[in-house]
Amino acid sequence: MSIQSLGVGSGLDLEALVSQLLEAERAPKQERLDTQEESYDAEISSIGSLKSKMKDFLDSVEELSSDADLKGREPTVKNPSEDVEPFTAEASNSAVEATYAIAVTQLASGSRIETDNAEDGGFASTSDSVYTQTLPTDPASGSLTFKIGATSDSFSIDVTAGMTLQQLSSAINNSDDNFGVRSSIIDTGTESGGAKLVFTSSVEGEGNDLVIVNDNDLADLNRLATTNSTETVNYLSPVLNAQNSKATIDGIAVESSSTEFENVIENVSFSVSQLSELGDDGVTPLTSSLKIGFDTEAVEEKIRAFVENFNALNTEITNLTKYGLSDLEDDGTLAGDAMLRGIQNGLSNIIGSKVSSSGLGTLFQLGIEFNEDGELEIGSSNKYGFGSGEDRLKEALEDNFDDIAALFTDSEQGVAVRLEEYVEQYTKASGLLTSRERSVKDQKDQLSDERIQFELRLASSEQILRDKYLNLDQTVTKLNQTGSALLASLGSI
Repeated sequence: MSIQSLGVGSGLDLEALVSQLLEAERAPKQERLDTQEESYDAEISSIGSLKSKMKDFLDSVEELSSDADLKGREPTVKNPSEDVEPFTAEASNSAVEATYAIAVTQLASGSRIETDNAEDGGFASTSDSVYTQTLPTDPASGSLTFKIGATSDSFSIDVTAGMTLQQLSSAINNSDDNFGVRSSIIDTGTESGGAKLVFTSSVEGEGNDLVIVNDNDLADLNRLATTNSTETVNYLSPVLNAQNSKATIDGIAVESSSTEFENVIENVSFSVSQLSELGDDGVTPLTSSLKIGFDTEAVEEKIRAFVENFNALNTEITNLTKYGLSDLEDDGTLAGDAMLRGIQNGLSNIIGSKVSSSGLGTLFQLGIEFNEDGELEIGSSNKYGFGSGEDRLKEALEDNFDDIAALFTDSEQGVAVRLEEYVEQYTKASGLLTSRERSVKDQKDQLSDERIQFELRLASSEQILRDKYLNLDQTVTKLNQTGSALLASLGSI
């Protein structure tokens, strides 16, 4: 029988009665399901937040777990004055600790070629034609090829009859194949000098002079070329040959075909940008000091990030597992949770452990200690007569750099190595926290199934109630009709 409106015949409010009975059955179950779902959501959110903090902490631990990361080299350059900085340097982790005296005496450059003065057969102005077709038998055009003899760099420019000096210069600069030749025009402002076309090559290094070939051996184009088509005749010559960078390292002369000196000092590179200053005699270049040492600043940053991320994780665990001290203070989402307390204790035990292979022994000697709130700190006060945490950290960075690496990276006892292994068992894809998160999500899914089943049972209960009260409604309706008939009969006597 289909669900229909009740009480129409009897006049009784049976719809309200059925609704109240259903609500009385629904309310406690609904409240329990809602409360359980909120609990699951809160636990999933809390586990996600904890995993995030643990991964942040793991990132800082991984920065300290590699011996190579902790033994990075930092080049320090000191120049005779702040006005001139001849070079910058980089060093790999395998560079030897040492100090070098370096002077830059020459910067690498490309070659430069200029056309002759007007009086020597050059050009009077930018509008001069670079090639004129004098006879009908002369070719309509020729070409110039620009190349570097020691490389495969090359491109050609077509030169048509009537092309001006300005047009040629633009064609060179706009060529898609141009490998680094710039053309410019300098107007000398004199009749004898005229307009000079200047070619500058960016290809540096001795032997990398620009060559300009008159491909068709047109006489007019000899004014723009360094050689003929067979490269057996010389025309223009470079006014500046391509040259190497030159420097001295502890008095030893070194050269590079570019501004980069790679591995001239083993595992060290430096880039030159200015000539070194000259001494009072105006001749002798002053040296700059290049010191290759440990990158203490980077290691200190890693150590402080480690402390900061541990404290963020520790605070998260404390907040999630705390019990409210009064009725006005809520418990943590995972109050008293054994897994989280275990994580907290495990981290503290590793951090406080001794590493026998390191002369520092423990993180305390590095300046890291627990305060009364269970947080790590690098303190500024001398609490125990061993100097402040800041003092101990500074001393270790200056005098015990190798021991810092051993303290964190020893394969058996290293604090960072052990912490990395410990944290990963919780945070990895198949880790304990991920498994727990998945379990709670499964329980939440089961809760959804339980809701569906509960709604089906309520629908069935509603049908039963409606059938029951429909019969009552019909019975009362018949009784009312019989009573009305009897009253009508009695009234007619």
